[in-house]
Parts: sequence; structure tokens; C-alpha cells
Amino acid sequence: MEKEQVLIVDDDQGLLKLLTMRLSAMGFAVTACPDANSALEEARLRRFDLVITDLRLAEGDGLAVMEEVRALHPGLPVLILTAHGSIPSAVEAMRKGAVGYLTKPFEDQDLAVWIEKALAQPRMSREIQRLKQLVSELYGLDHVAARSPVMQSLLQQVARVADTDATICLTGETGTGKEVIARIIHCNSQRAQGPFVPVNCGAIPESLFESELFGHLKGAFTGAVSSHRGLFQSADGGTLFLDEIGEMPPAVQVKILRALQTREVLEVGATRPVKVDVRIVTATNKDLAQAVKAGTFREDLFYRIQVIPLTVPPLRARREDIPLLAQLFLRQSIERAGKIVRGFTPDALQKLMTYHWPGNVRELEHAVEKAVILSPRDMITADLLPGGSGATDGAIKPLTEAREEFERKYLKELLELSGGNISRASLMAGRYRADFYKLLRKHGLHPSEGKARPAAPAAGAALQQPVADEGMKSA
Repeated sequence: MEKEQVLIVDDDQGLLKLLTMRLSAMGFAVTACPDANSALEEARLRRFDLVITDLRLAEGDGLAVMEEVRALHPGLPVLILTAHGSIPSAVEAMRKGAVGYLTKPFEDQDLAVWIEKALAQPRMSREIQRLKQLVSELYGLDHVAARSPVMQSLLQQVARVADTDATICLTGETGTGKEVIARIIHCNSQRAQGPFVPVNCGAIPESLFESELFGHLKGAFTGAVSSHRGLFQSADGGTLFLDEIGEMPPAVQVKILRALQTREVLEVGATRPVKVDVRIVTATNKDLAQAVKAGTFREDLFYRIQVIPLTVPPLRARREDIPLLAQLFLRQSIERAGKIVRGFTPDALQKLMTYHWPGNVRELEHAVEKAVILSPRDMITADLLPGGSGATDGAIKPLTEAREEFERKYLKELLELSGGNISRASLMAGRYRADFYKLLRKHGLHPSEGKARPAAPAAGAALQQPVADEGMKSA
């Protein structure tokens, strides 16, 4: 960390030397000047964090030094040194912008206190600027891995709505990065300085939902030994991100709807509502329209959160982004693991591009981290990544062809596991015998193809049935 720069101006050589020693011992980089002219020359050459000047100089005026230095660097804090007789002039200097004054002689402790006061605001401003830059690097639109057209389109929509207060609903499969998009929205909004409060609605027990979201007063229920501030109030002035909102119990949905409509929350045990100023972003991997039809999600809440619906695409729909994401996760994993890994082999990159990534971006991140940990070499090879072990030319088969291939292979495995017993095979597949026979005829298979292998035990059937249901429903 760079030392803070302090400019000292005093015509008393003894005091100038003493101040230089004291401030250097405090960890500052000190520039000492015996007169106004040399001080102004230094101020023109570089930026200082603090100026300490004597009010009365043999050559020049400390007040003039302050005004000229602040003209060069607006907002630069200036601390005045003065004798008892010139206190009124020092007060006038404060009226014109000095942060304070010290009367000679002064103690080291008093000097340190005034320096801390003088630097408090600039330090805070620099820290805020640093955090803004960090946020921009992490969540700025220019730093998101989005080479694909679908992600470019999504980020264009995000850029248009981020600076509004409109309620946004993000939909997409598990692991697509909906929370990252929610944070991008927050960090590019007028609420960026406020809190971002994520809530996983699927992880809160139904009995605690109301207390967690809205808060409770001491003694409101058994176990409420103290008052608790709810998540709505914690997000005041910022963004409340309701993830997995489709998992919210129906009894809580009506209270959430009221909070969104009135911007008020009623703490458990309270009689008066509390005003909250929050921007709501929700996310779900469910089809909420279907949930409304099924009666598990309120229709009025559905329309309330769907002011701006945005869809986060699955990774398989944005394959152009896979190399960028993989490199990002590689750098992060290398830093965590403390290993030297230079990159991916061509076969590994090809495998990353052709794998279907059912777990989306989250699965890719975990796969890269696992590969970095397990890699015995300085390159990630294909055998460390998920997907088939056979060679591939990188071509993606049409869905119909891939489904047919899977279905035929699946049926052959069932016949082998059941030893050609159609009753057992159809039971394992979760299909009627007649339907199972139709599938066999469709793929030119015969029960006798499974008789070369003994039937699997009943436990095998139980294990296979869920797979059958999932695969065959699309047939």
C-alpha cells in the first residue's frame, strides 16, 4: 500500500525537521518546504493527501498557500499551525476551508488526532471509489463472459432496466447464474451503494418464513427472546433478491404481495407496519405460469413480479461463452488451490464445448475446479472433465437422432438386465407391456436379445425405474 503524501510548510527549520520526523514515524511520506513558493511548486508537481502549514511565514502567507493549493487540488485537506496570538486568523482560515488548527506548542497526540480527522473523509472517499471500481470489475456489464448472441441480448436488456426501480423476474434452469445477473442489476442501478440481500426461499422452513422476511418483536412467540430485523428491512435502500420464489409457501405469498404493493412490512407481534424502500428482483427455475394453473402460486403475485421478465439461457445455448467462463474459473481455481496450471489441452477444450452441461455454469465451475485439483500436470486434459470418454469430432447431433440413439441403447440394456423377460423389463421402464412391445418394434429389437445375460435382481429394477421415467417420457 502506498504511503499517504503530506506537504509541510514552515519557516522554522527546527519545527520543520521535528514534524518531518514525527510524520515519517507515523508512516507518511513527507515533503518539507520552508516557504510558500517552494510549497506551491511541489503542489503543482504532484498530488498530496494533506497539507500542514504555518499561518505566518517569513516569505508568504499560510492562508494564501491554503487557497492556492486548494485551487490546484479541490478538496485537499489543510491543517493550520498557529501561535496563540493569531487564533482569530486561524478561525478565519477554517471558515475558508481549513479542516482545523493547532496552537504551538502542541503534543504529538494532538497532532495525530487532527491528522486522523483531516484524512478521515478523503480516506473514505478513496475507499468508496476503490469499492466502486471493484464492483465494476466484478459485476460491470463489460466484464461478463458474454460473447454469445443470447447473452449479449440479455445484457442489453439488463442495461436498459438496471437503473429503474422496476420489479424483475429472472427465469432459467438451475446453475445458469441468475444470482450473478441479479447482482449485476443491483451494481448498475442507483441503489448500488445500498445493500444487496439474497434470500433462498427454498431453504427457509415454512414456520420461519414470516419472521425471517418481515422480522419480529421480542416476545412475539415462544423463543423470541429478542427483536429480530427482517430481510426486507435489511435491504432498505438496496435490492432484495428472492431466489427460488416458486418455493414460497402459499400462506406467505399473500403477505409478500401486500409488502410489494404497499412497500410496508408488519413485523410479527407488531401492530404498526414499517415502511421499506427496496427494489425487488426474483428468480425461479420453475414455470410459474404452470404453477398458477396448478394453484400452487398466486396469480396476482405472478403478475406483480413479472413487470420485467428476463430469461437467463442455459449454458448449452451459449457455447461461445464456454471458453471464456472456463478460463475465468481456471484462474480462480488456480488461486485457491495454489497450483501452477497453464490451461486446457485442445482435446479438453473440445470436450468442454461438446458436453451438454445439465448443471450449466455451476457445473462448469465445479468441473474446472475439480480438474485443477486432480491434474498431475500443468495442463488440464480431457480425461479430467465430464462427458463421454470416447473420441468425438465435436459435432452436435440433432435432438431427434440423439433421442433415438439413447432410446435404443436404453431398451437393449433393459432387455439384458431382465434376461429378456418383458414383464420385468416393462416394469423397470415404468411402461405397460403393450407400450413396451411397440418401442421394441420401433427399434427393431427382440426379447431374445436379452436372454444371453441373466436377469438382474429386483433391487436393480427399483434403481432403474426413475431413469426410465425420465428418458421415456420424451419418446
